Amino acid sequence: MSAVAPNAEALYLTLRAAVQTWLAAQPAPVHVVGIASGGVWLAQRLHADLGLSADVGVISSVMHRDDFAQRGLAAAAMQTKLPFEVNDARVLLVDDVLYTGRTIRAVLNELFDYGRPAAVALAVLVDRGGRELPVTADLCAAQCHVPADQVLQLQRSADGQLVMTLQEAN
Repeated sequence: MSAVAPNAEALYLTLRAAVQTWLAAQPAPVHVVGIASGGVWLAQRLHADLGLSADVGVISSVMHRDDFAQRGLAAAAMQTKLPFEVNDARVLLVDDVLYTGRTIRAVLNELFDYGRPAAVALAVLVDRGGRELPVTADLCAAQCHVPADQVLQLQRSADGQLVMTLQEAN
Protein backbone atom coordinates (compact mmCIF):
# COMPACT_ATOMS: atom_id res chain seq x y z
CA MET A 1 0.00 0.00 0.00
CA SER A 2 1.47 3.36 -0.96
CA ALA A 3 1.26 6.55 1.04
CA VAL A 4 -0.68 9.63 -0.04
CA ALA A 5 1.26 12.84 -0.61
CA PRO A 6 0.27 15.61 1.80
CA ASN A 7 -1.26 18.90 0.64
CA ALA A 8 1.77 21.17 0.24
CA GLU A 9 -0.22 24.42 0.18
CA ALA A 10 -1.96 23.58 3.47
CA LEU A 11 1.35 22.58 5.02
CA TYR A 12 2.94 25.82 3.81
CA LEU A 13 0.27 27.85 5.65
CA THR A 14 1.02 25.90 8.84
CA LEU A 15 4.76 26.42 8.42
CA ARG A 16 4.30 30.13 7.65
CA ALA A 17 2.33 30.65 10.87
CA ALA A 18 4.96 28.78 12.90
CA VAL A 19 7.82 30.74 11.34
CA GLN A 20 6.02 34.05 11.91
CA THR A 21 5.51 33.23 15.60
CA TRP A 22 9.06 31.98 15.98
CA LEU A 23 10.58 35.05 14.27
CA ALA A 24 8.62 37.38 16.56
CA ALA A 25 10.31 35.77 19.56
CA GLN A 26 13.85 36.04 18.13
CA PRO A 27 16.31 38.91 18.39
CA ALA A 28 16.57 40.62 15.00
CA PRO A 29 17.88 40.11 12.48
CA VAL A 30 17.32 36.49 11.49
CA HIS A 31 18.55 35.54 8.04
CA VAL A 32 16.31 33.09 6.18
CA VAL A 33 18.25 30.64 4.01
CA GLY A 34 16.61 28.11 1.71
CA ILE A 35 18.23 24.75 1.06
CA ALA A 36 18.37 24.07 -2.69
CA SER A 37 15.91 23.58 -4.25
CA GLY A 38 12.57 23.06 -2.49
CA GLY A 39 13.77 24.91 0.59
CA VAL A 40 14.63 27.91 -1.57
CA TRP A 41 11.09 28.05 -2.95
CA LEU A 42 9.72 27.96 0.60
CA ALA A 43 12.18 30.60 1.86
CA GLN A 44 11.35 32.93 -1.03
CA ARG A 45 7.65 32.58 -0.40
CA LEU A 46 8.08 33.10 3.36
CA HIS A 47 10.12 36.20 2.59
CA ALA A 48 7.37 37.64 0.40
CA ASP A 49 4.43 36.62 2.61
CA LEU A 50 5.98 37.76 5.89
CA GLY A 51 7.51 40.94 4.49
CA LEU A 52 11.00 40.07 5.68
CA SER A 53 13.56 42.80 5.09
CA ALA A 54 16.78 40.82 4.65
CA ASP A 55 17.42 39.06 1.34
CA VAL A 56 16.83 35.32 1.19
CA GLY A 57 19.97 33.25 1.14
CA VAL A 58 20.48 30.05 -0.82
CA ILE A 59 22.60 27.17 0.37
CA SER A 60 23.61 24.03 -1.49
CA SER A 61 24.60 20.74 0.08
CA VAL A 62 26.32 19.41 -3.04
CA MET A 63 29.97 19.96 -2.14
CA HIS A 64 29.66 18.45 1.35
CA ARG A 65 27.49 15.42 0.69
CA ASP A 66 28.86 12.04 1.68
CA ASP A 67 27.28 10.58 -1.48
CA PHE A 68 28.81 13.15 -3.86
CA ALA A 69 30.31 10.40 -6.02
CA GLN A 70 26.84 9.00 -6.77
CA ARG A 71 24.94 12.31 -7.05
CA GLY A 72 27.55 14.62 -8.59
CA LEU A 73 27.04 18.32 -9.30
CA ALA A 74 23.85 17.81 -11.30
CA ALA A 75 21.94 17.13 -8.08
CA ALA A 76 21.48 20.87 -7.49
CA ALA A 77 21.77 23.62 -10.05
CA MET A 78 21.60 26.31 -7.36
CA GLN A 79 24.84 27.51 -5.85
CA THR A 80 25.29 28.89 -2.34
CA LYS A 81 24.58 32.62 -2.08
CA LEU A 82 24.57 34.14 1.39
CA PRO A 83 23.89 37.90 1.15
CA PHE A 84 24.96 38.58 4.74
CA GLU A 85 27.96 38.17 7.02
CA VAL A 86 27.68 34.67 8.49
CA ASN A 87 29.88 35.32 11.52
CA ASP A 88 27.62 35.90 14.54
CA ALA A 89 24.46 35.80 12.37
CA ARG A 90 21.21 34.17 13.42
CA VAL A 91 20.17 31.81 10.60
CA LEU A 92 16.91 30.01 9.86
CA LEU A 93 17.50 27.17 7.41
CA VAL A 94 14.40 26.18 5.45
CA ASP A 95 13.93 22.82 3.72
CA ASP A 96 11.07 20.91 2.19
CA VAL A 97 11.55 17.35 3.50
CA LEU A 98 13.62 16.15 6.43
CA TYR A 99 14.54 12.51 6.05
CA THR A 100 17.93 11.03 6.99
CA GLY A 101 19.57 14.25 8.19
CA ARG A 102 22.45 13.91 5.73
CA THR A 103 21.48 17.00 3.71
CA ILE A 104 21.29 19.09 6.88
CA ARG A 105 24.73 17.86 7.96
CA ALA A 106 26.14 18.83 4.55
CA VAL A 107 24.43 22.23 4.64
CA LEU A 108 25.82 22.99 8.10
CA ASN A 109 29.31 22.16 6.83
CA GLU A 110 28.74 24.51 3.88
CA LEU A 111 27.42 27.27 6.16
CA PHE A 112 30.46 27.00 8.43
CA ASP A 113 32.71 27.37 5.38
CA TYR A 114 31.40 30.96 5.28
CA GLY A 115 31.80 31.72 8.98
CA ARG A 116 30.53 30.87 12.43
CA PRO A 117 26.89 31.83 13.01
CA ALA A 118 25.61 32.73 16.46
CA ALA A 119 22.66 30.36 16.09
CA VAL A 120 21.10 28.12 13.46
CA ALA A 121 17.51 26.83 13.48
CA LEU A 122 15.77 24.52 11.03
CA ALA A 123 12.25 24.80 9.60
CA VAL A 124 10.84 22.03 7.38
CA LEU A 125 7.58 21.45 5.60
CA VAL A 126 7.54 17.69 6.29
CA ASP A 127 9.48 15.38 8.59
CA ARG A 128 9.18 11.90 7.14
CA GLY A 129 11.24 10.18 9.82
CA GLY A 130 13.95 7.67 9.00
CA ARG A 131 16.79 9.63 10.55
CA GLU A 132 20.35 8.33 10.15
CA LEU A 133 21.86 11.30 12.00
CA PRO A 134 20.73 13.05 15.20
CA VAL A 135 19.02 15.97 13.44
CA THR A 136 15.63 17.46 14.29
CA ALA A 137 13.66 20.44 13.03
CA ASP A 138 12.89 23.39 15.29
CA LEU A 139 9.77 24.12 13.22
CA CYS A 140 7.85 21.48 11.27
CA ALA A 141 4.48 21.72 9.53
CA ALA A 142 3.81 17.96 9.60
CA GLN A 143 5.23 14.55 10.27
CA CYS A 144 4.22 11.74 7.99
CA HIS A 145 5.23 8.17 7.34
CA VAL A 146 6.57 7.50 3.85
CA PRO A 147 7.70 3.99 2.92
CA ALA A 148 11.47 3.69 2.42
CA ASP A 149 10.98 2.73 -1.23
CA GLN A 150 9.31 6.08 -1.99
CA VAL A 151 10.59 9.64 -2.29
CA LEU A 152 8.54 12.58 -1.08
CA GLN A 153 9.36 15.60 -3.21
CA LEU A 154 8.19 19.21 -3.34
CA GLN A 155 7.45 20.63 -6.76
CA ARG A 156 6.41 24.11 -7.81
CA SER A 157 3.96 24.67 -10.65
CA ALA A 158 4.30 27.46 -13.21
CA ASP A 159 1.87 29.61 -11.20
CA GLY A 160 3.94 29.18 -8.01
CA GLN A 161 1.68 26.65 -6.28
CA LEU A 162 3.44 24.02 -4.18
CA VAL A 163 2.69 20.35 -4.72
CA MET A 164 4.06 17.30 -2.89
CA THR A 165 4.54 14.18 -4.95
CA LEU A 166 5.43 10.60 -4.10
CA GLN A 167 7.69 8.72 -6.46
CA GLU A 168 9.38 5.36 -6.42
CA ALA A 169 12.96 5.59 -5.15
CA ASN A 170 15.70 4.81 -7.63
